[in-house]
Amino acid sequence: MDYNEILAAARECIGPYCKACPVCNGRACGNAMPGPGSKVPGNVAARNYDKWQEVFVNMDTLCPNVDPDISFEMFGHSFSAPIFAAPLGALPMHYGNKYNDQQYNAILIKAAAEYGVMALTGDGVDPEIMKASVVDMGKAGGMGCPTIKPWNKEFVFEKLDVVNASKTFAVAMDVDGAGLPFLKAMNPNAGSKSVDEMREIIDHADMPFIIKGIMTPAGALKAVEAGASAIVVSNHGGRVQGGVPSTAEVLPAIAAAVKGRVTIIVDGGIRSGVDVFRAIALGADAVLIGRPILTAIYGGGAEGFKIYMDKIVGELKSTMTMCGAATLKDITRDKVWTEK
Repeated sequence: MDYNEILAAARECIGPYCKACPVCNGRACGNAMPGPGSKVPGNVAARNYDKWQEVFVNMDTLCPNVDPDISFEMFGHSFSAPIFAAPLGALPMHYGNKYNDQQYNAILIKAAAEYGVMALTGDGVDPEIMKASVVDMGKAGGMGCPTIKPWNKEFVFEKLDVVNASKTFAVAMDVDGAGLPFLKAMNPNAGSKSVDEMREIIDHADMPFIIKGIMTPAGALKAVEAGASAIVVSNHGGRVQGGVPSTAEVLPAIAAAVKGRVTIIVDGGIRSGVDVFRAIALGADAVLIGRPILTAIYGGGAEGFKIYMDKIVGELKSTMTMCGAATLKDITRDKVWTEK
């Protein structure tokens, strides 16, 4: 299969809200909810994509002719690329009935581990979803990162006990899900977490803890104070809160505030290896990609995942060659140009 064949196959089984577009730019889905869209005004996904395109790479080919090294180390483990799979959930409601969450995660976790990268998996009202992903991570040598919603503290501890027993590589919480109605309806209350509450949660985990949903330098500093090992700059809370900026716009200031103190991962609108290059140049250490990976798996299963990853990796290496970056550490701020 090639990538176009994967997209064609995905269109036969995905939807009705997602259209498996040639470029996942947030245009066709817009306000489609349920589905991959976002809360009114429905422009979060599109803005994420558009703002990466406003960052231009600076070519420099007067440099040694080498094959770029894109290996990436995090928490003492070496990955084949700085590209991880983002967590997605409620798949039948949002993307159609080909896979339920457990089936999709099983394919994703194994395919990512075999490629030498990592999958983050989603959480939901059904506790069996996270439990199943943890089992699948165990089959992959523990490689994976279950993402827990900001439930009430008691329920979070229950979930962390499951993760601790499994010894997964890392665990995450998508704090930008705080406004979800099913969290607000919990008793005791769920949702937003104070720094003290977050520190208590992180202390309960036996592995590196990633806080996903950081969108300001102040939020990043709070995550560091709470003890996070990594943060994910992500506005996917835009599904429940409209009118937010893109991750590309806020990344540089966040990196300036906490770079070197915590691993920085960015999520949102990254659709090519050029985008990965742009993200690293603006201060990220690694990226998450969600919807295009889902489309690749819907269209081609584990083979679709590998073909998509090969495409992104090839684009990243090509950009590094054209911009004089032999390693990821060479992708510095001067490698890109912006109007600001």
